[in-house]
Amino acid sequence: MKIFRSSKGIITLVITALLLAVAASNVLAAKQAPKQKNIIMATTTSTQDTGLLDVLIPLFEKETGYFVKTIAVGSGQAMAMGQKGEADVLLVHSPDAEKKFMDDGNGLSRRLVMHNDFIVVGPGSDPAKIKAMKSSAEALKSIAKANALFMSRGDNSGTHAKEKTLWKKAQINTEGQKWYQQTGLGMGQTLSVAAEKRAYTLADRGTYLALKKNLGLDILVEGDAALLNIYHVIEVNVAKWPKVNNDGAKAFADFMVSKQTQNIIKTFGVDKYGSPLFFPDAGKKAENLGK
Repeated sequence: MKIFRSSKGIITLVITALLLAVAASNVLAAKQAPKQKNIIMATTTSTQDTGLLDVLIPLFEKETGYFVKTIAVGSGQAMAMGQKGEADVLLVHSPDAEKKFMDDGNGLSRRLVMHNDFIVVGPGSDPAKIKAMKSSAEALKSIAKANALFMSRGDNSGTHAKEKTLWKKAQINTEGQKWYQQTGLGMGQTLSVAAEKRAYTLADRGTYLALKKNLGLDILVEGDAALLNIYHVIEVNVAKWPKVNNDGAKAFADFMVSKQTQNIIKTFGVDKYGSPLFFPDAGKKAENLGK
């Protein structure tokens, strides 16, 4: 009987220990789980169209327990959301507008993530004869002179901002010109319209490479230093909008500049296109890129 009672006591102790271990585990999990799981991330269409986010976001969600709602719009629209506190974190590529965003107190931090470059693409027939021109501004002058159809995103995106800068540099006023048309669409859709109409357009290299096989458009101008395309991650200022998920935004920003993510960015696209679609830049200075 004593042996039986001893065995029963041991069993009771083991069960109690297991229950305590499960309870402790649940408490620890509760402490580690995010208080606010949902993150709204506003970003440019190029990060979506290239498929980069399809790789990174599931990894981030698995590692952190957060759930990311991605809103892919132009950089301008993404920052407009940030200005209203309608997004927690931004992944954008419009440096001048980003600096103003930060100067106006809308952002808590802004960190360099990666870059690629813009290219001028168009039909192989190249009616404006711009192929292999070294200056993007000179290429745009030739397009205007030839009255060759040019499709602009016209959506206040980072690409659109870059394009307007290039037209200004070329001293060309596109307003009211029949050869200049605006789609009001993202990069992938604008490339499709340009392909359909056999028109020129400015694109980021990553989106072009991701869609190239279905376009029938050629890279005609590339390599100009003015065509550098730089991406930053910005945490929206929680002091200005208390409902912003500050912890989630910081976790996502930290993830984007982490060594693991930067290594993924470094090789993303190599197996399919023979070269990466983006180049990792965390910890670098923007002014040193492209040199």
